[in-house]
Amino acid sequence: MTPRVSDRFTGQSVESARRALAAQLRSAQLDEAELDARILLGAALGLDLTGLMTQAARLLTEGEALRLAQHAQRRIAGEPVARILGTREFWGLPFRLSEATLVPRPDTETVVERALELFREQKAIHQPRIADIGTGSGAILLALLHDIPGAFGVGTDLSPNALETARGNAAALGLADRSAFVACSYLAALRGPFDLIVSNPPYIPSAEIPKLSVEVREHDPHLALDGGNDGYDAYRALIPLAAERLAPGGALIVEAGQGQARNIETLMTAAALVVDRPAKADLAGIPRAVSARKMPP
Repeated sequence: MTPRVSDRFTGQSVESARRALAAQLRSAQLDEAELDARILLGAALGLDLTGLMTQAARLLTEGEALRLAQHAQRRIAGEPVARILGTREFWGLPFRLSEATLVPRPDTETVVERALELFREQKAIHQPRIADIGTGSGAILLALLHDIPGAFGVGTDLSPNALETARGNAAALGLADRSAFVACSYLAALRGPFDLIVSNPPYIPSAEIPKLSVEVREHDPHLALDGGNDGYDAYRALIPLAAERLAPGGALIVEAGQGQARNIETLMTAAALVVDRPAKADLAGIPRAVSARKMPP
């Protein structure tokens, strides 16, 4: 008789199930096996860290064992934990995901950090207008709206599914009345002027996508990854449009891939934007958030 999927965890205590799952993930050579095991176990049981500790000795129910086994199968197959759970924290805020959205990553928080730095320098701006191009889950835009009271933001995306996800996140975070989401290519449907334009555009060269980790190439939408032959297609399209729609003194901030910052700065300068500071590096030291301003006439 073929064993049921749930049998591997049936009859185990919460703690023994955690150890067993961590061992399975280590055997699959997955990074952060211990952390992933705790998160997936907590999700399967509906418990936080404290709950896992206080209920360590109790036995899993059959339903819990089945959910945990299903989570384990998906993780061992290379699906990211955030995809399994359907949520990811970004800038300290919870975001729902969909198949049409990237998983927000800590590197992208560098864009938010640079945007807030620039905004604080422009204290005279009342009720700033922000545009997020290729908004996906809405993570960058909603993080900024959360930290800039009175700001209004518009997110654009080619994917209706992504826009629906972003609208849901805006509502869940209490930011629906200060945001709007529009289906279009880059800024095509936007008139401006905007005080701040941000974007995490697709920047992976097409030939490099098959070489990405299975977590990325099999689970992130290729529309949000593929930057064309050299990785700069989106920047070449986005930067001149952004320059047109920025208010005088406004800033454009984009995320860059490794080794791309200098070339992006060249494209910004060619669009008559002024690069007045070095790109902001992420925690790994990679220049990640590239910014430039539109100078007043």
